Amino acid sequence: MKKWFMRKRGLRFIMAIGLVALLILIGCGTNPTIPVEEKIVEFGNFTPLTGAVSFSEQMGLKGIEDYVRYFNEEIGIPGVTIKHSWIDIGLSVSMALSAYSRFVERDIPILYTSYSTALEPLKPKLEEDEIPLVTALQDEYLFYPPCWIYGQSPTYAEVFTATADYIMQNWEEERPPRVAFVIVDSVYGWAPVAEGTKYAESIGIEMLPVEMVPYMVIDATPQLLRLNERGADFVYVMGLGPTAGPILRDADRLGLLSEMQFGGAESTAGEMLIDMAGIAAEGYLFPKVVPWVDETEIPGIKTMVDNEMKWHGKVERENPYVILWEASAIICEALKRAIGNVGYDNLDGNAVKEALDSMKNFDLHGLTTISYTAEDHRGSDKVAVYQIKDGKIVRITDWENAPMLIP
Repeated sequence: MKKWFMRKRGLRFIMAIGLVALLILIGCGTNPTIPVEEKIVEFGNFTPLTGAVSFSEQMGLKGIEDYVRYFNEEIGIPGVTIKHSWIDIGLSVSMALSAYSRFVERDIPILYTSYSTALEPLKPKLEEDEIPLVTALQDEYLFYPPCWIYGQSPTYAEVFTATADYIMQNWEEERPPRVAFVIVDSVYGWAPVAEGTKYAESIGIEMLPVEMVPYMVIDATPQLLRLNERGADFVYVMGLGPTAGPILRDADRLGLLSEMQFGGAESTAGEMLIDMAGIAAEGYLFPKVVPWVDETEIPGIKTMVDNEMKWHGKVERENPYVILWEASAIICEALKRAIGNVGYDNLDGNAVKEALDSMKNFDLHGLTTISYTAEDHRGSDKVAVYQIKDGKIVRITDWENAPMLIP
């Protein structure tokens, strides 16, 4: 009896194993509910996340990451997930070139960077390796003549013209206004000086000698005293928040805020500047190429803010986040178009470049509208002047078309 029971138990065990094997075989072979392995398309980003510009670049990196998440969740490419891969290069050209080579070896079809110094030696390499690169940088040499680099806004000099125009439109004295650049001594800092000076002088502004400061200013007393001796009426800071904040504090300490009007590049202005400079930031002027985060009547801003609140519980109130959210949108759209044109398996740099070249009036829900032509890779020519009033950032001019200074 015992032997019969053991044989029966063993038979049931063997039948159970066989049934499991059959189910596994059926599931692997024919069950349509088993998901197909998702395909990944990757874009590379080599950028200075440590060092003097780290605050700006880390904020921008978060903007890129968040848009990629939004794109994958809300827009998407059927069966494909976009992945953003980044490499920190500090402020090192050699590290940038190394990072570029590593991405090329991995057949990355499109790149991003926020480090302008490395791009000049890379311009011929991009064409040789057939890899397009999107950037939020606005240096003239990146876009004139057009190459494999694609932007999203006018050059730094072209953006400065909006401030120059605003100065002249509101100048009431008979003599010409005197304007001076205060810049960081880098490719980025010098970017608007040559063509911006020519434009300003052409509309009747007297341009004073350039003053230089580090990215993170400790004491700007010597520079401010020289500006005062030269009779500067307006000062345009080409740097970051940690550049402009201490300059404004020192100007306040020296009693110069009533003598000079201060302003600067978009990258200098945000909540950090207001927090650093306090009342000294009042009246600060700066041109912008994307709307401010409080302009939630713009669908693109509302979408961005709503997702930040959903994911992080707060809104980043600095310009680099918005600017690189936009840059990421351009990259994701280009990848989507390229895959739609040639398919996932045939995706390469040439396909992505063709997708960028075909981009006409791509509306980022009111953030901006991007168009590329064979002669113009800036993406957009829109600019408006903003100002800090009562501790808030507000737009004070209409959006206008910046001139093309180097056609």
